[in-house]
Amino acid sequence: MDLKDTLRVQKYFFTCQYQPLEDIEIALPDAIDVYAPATAVSIDQCSPKVSRIQLEIATPLYYHAGQFVNVHRGDGLVRSYSLASVPTQDKYLELHVKRMENGRMSNWLCDELRPGDSLELQGPNGHCFYLPGKKEQSILLIGTGTGLAPLLGIVRDALHSNHTGGIWLYHGSRHREGLYLDDYLRELESQHENFTYTPCLSGQTSSNGYRAGRTDDAAFADVMDLRGWRVFLCGEPAMVYAARKRAYLAGARLEDIYSDPFELTELRKKQREAI
Repeated sequence: MDLKDTLRVQKYFFTCQYQPLEDIEIALPDAIDVYAPATAVSIDQCSPKVSRIQLEIATPLYYHAGQFVNVHRGDGLVRSYSLASVPTQDKYLELHVKRMENGRMSNWLCDELRPGDSLELQGPNGHCFYLPGKKEQSILLIGTGTGLAPLLGIVRDALHSNHTGGIWLYHGSRHREGLYLDDYLRELESQHENFTYTPCLSGQTSSNGYRAGRTDDAAFADVMDLRGWRVFLCGEPAMVYAARKRAYLAGARLEDIYSDPFELTELRKKQREAI
């Protein structure tokens, strides 16, 4: 298996394939250097459960659309959120925060954070982002809930980079309110011939303008041969893990499958946190 291109551009390498030519010293970053101050610019409610939060960071953050940052609250609470913003297009960082039952961070961000308030960010992290090297390559993106956030950044980045291949985005939720950027994505689809948006509802049997059923089922029913495609999967872990296997069995190379499951556990125990 080859190294993913998004890891390669971040200077990752297979240690088993390289031998140092001289002594090296490895050190962890100091805790005070990990986080950078940021200020809330706006908090907008996209749906009853999802808020869109824009942040201005004090020092430049060099990131790719689709990566995530760790948000640090003053009392030490830390959670991770994907970036929906695109560095070449947006002045501020954008997070999509879903209110979780008993979610200490999500409820604080949605209910108590105000423009002008301060918090701290660490990052960027993650390898689920777009690189413009293969503009003719077809792209499939499948997401549930606020798994749309990184996928939105990836789609906008690809379109802004004049990607010529087809871009198919499938966004799923149980109910219509979970498709919190439905109108925006339909408008984006109308502006770009190579972008197709398919909203899916798993909690009802039929609805005009929406696909019934699970978003991954809809995607793999439409696209059965993924040889030569790039695939991005974000959101609910069970869907992401199952879709990753289905994408591989449909012909996608492992190196071309990028995934970001939103694990709902403590940050120190898992790589990714969505609360």
